[in-house]
Amino acid sequence: MTNPHAADSAVGERLRKAREAAGYSLADVSTRSRIPVRVLETLESGDWAAIGAPVFVRGHVRAYARVLGLTLDDQALPSPLSTSQIPSLVSHSHVPRYRHVAENLGRRVVYIVLTAALVVPVWLATRGSFQAAGPAVAPLDVPASVGSVADGPTPMMASIAPLPSAAAVRPGLMLEFAGESWVQFFDASGRLLESGLVAAGQRRELGAAGVARVVLGNASAVRAVRGGEAVDLAPYSQANVARFTLSSDGSLAPIAPARP
Repeated sequence: MTNPHAADSAVGERLRKAREAAGYSLADVSTRSRIPVRVLETLESGDWAAIGAPVFVRGHVRAYARVLGLTLDDQALPSPLSTSQIPSLVSHSHVPRYRHVAENLGRRVVYIVLTAALVVPVWLATRGSFQAAGPAVAPLDVPASVGSVADGPTPMMASIAPLPSAAAVRPGLMLEFAGESWVQFFDASGRLLESGLVAAGQRRELGAAGVARVVLGNASAVRAVRGGEAVDLAPYSQANVARFTLSSDGSLAPIAPARP
C-alpha cells in the first residue's frame, strides 16, 4: 500500500539530516525559529496532517529550512488551499430591524402618554381657576396692553427629558482579507468558533462575536482596523502567522510562544 505521507516523510527526513549535520538539537532549532519542539518532531516524522492546516505547515517548514539554510521546492510543500467548509460566525448581539423600529415606536408612545398625563390635568386646573376668578384688574402704572389678562387661559408647558439612547457599541476589530488566509477564532474559554480558509475580499467583524484569541495564516494579506484606524499585525506575527488575544474593546495583545 502506498504511504500517503511519503513526500512529507522525505522532506522531514531531509530536515532531520540537515539539522544533525549542522550539530543542532531540536531545542536549538526551536529557539531560533520560535517553533515548539513537538511541532519540529512532527515535521521530521512526516505526519504533517497532525499539525493542522496546510498553510501553517508551509510556514513551519519554511521557517525550519531557513534556520538550516536549506532551499525547498514549493512542490514539496503542502498546498495552502483547503476544501474544508468555513463555518460562519453568528453574532448573538445583533438586533433585528423590526425590533429596533418597535422599540423606537414604544419610546415615542411612552413619551406622548407621560406628556398628556402631566399637561392635561394642569391645563384643566388652570382653566377652572381663571373662570372662577372673574376679570382681573391691572395696576395703574402698567399699560393696559401689558397688564390686561388674555381672554383664554395661560398656556403651560410640560417638558420631559428625552429617554436615553442605546449605549454606543464599543469599537471592535475588523479584519479585511486582501488574499486567502487560514483563520482560527477562539472564545475566552478556548472553544473554537471558526477554523478555515477565508477568501480574498471577505471581512470579519470580531467586536461583538465573543472572539478572545485569533490565529491568522498569511498575515501579510490581512488588514486589521480598529476604531477606523489600521492596526499593525507585525508585532504579533512570526513566519507570516499572526497570533494575538483580543479584548472586549478591540485591543490586541501578543500570545506568549509555547515552551518546548
